[in-house]
Amino acid sequence: MRLLLIRHGQTPSNILGLLDTAHPGPGLTSLGSAQAAAVPCSLRDRSPEAIFASTLIRTQLTAGPLAAERDLPVQVLPGLHEIEAGTLEGLSDRESVRTYMETVFAWVQGDLGAVMPGAANGHAFFDRFDADIARIAATTQTAVAFSHGASIRVWTAMRAVNIPPMFTAQHDLDNTGIAELTGSPEAGWTLQSWAGRPVGGGALTDPAASDPMGDAIDSV
Repeated sequence: MRLLLIRHGQTPSNILGLLDTAHPGPGLTSLGSAQAAAVPCSLRDRSPEAIFASTLIRTQLTAGPLAAERDLPVQVLPGLHEIEAGTLEGLSDRESVRTYMETVFAWVQGDLGAVMPGAANGHAFFDRFDADIARIAATTQTAVAFSHGASIRVWTAMRAVNIPPMFTAQHDLDNTGIAELTGSPEAGWTLQSWAGRPVGGGALTDPAASDPMGDAIDSV
């Protein structure tokens, strides 16, 4: 199947650089809404059969314009949400952000037992995210799933067989950036493209935003 994982549009927390993973989460900024509105045109050459989003409001809002244009429902799945920050929730200081990012990328390097302070380990994350991807793959051949920066980066790093483990740690994934993969849970996944910038192009970027979920880890 073909799977497009799209990060949600910009939120107020992205501007402030906050670790914001709790439910239901914030909505979109005006720029985030513009980013979401650009998604349908950017996917004009794609024909998704289904659209999915996480339980966090920002993904559902980002999915809205595409769902409206394609006359498809937004199917909300329980495991596509962001990696929980635990006791780091709501923080933006450099040490907290680095602890968060180093924990999730420790999973990519094979240490699934590493625990996010006050939250879960890598086994729990992959169990829930893999379960939703398997559910998507079982029901459609071409799907768009709106998810989150750290979740997309970590899952893609672990499951794509054609990239080095730290590829996604070293490449940005801005709001509405896309990871496009082909394959299946059984056969494995191949990363076909990594579009780290917003789908609408440079006009929809925010260079002033401090966004740890989308930045390369060496810039955090």
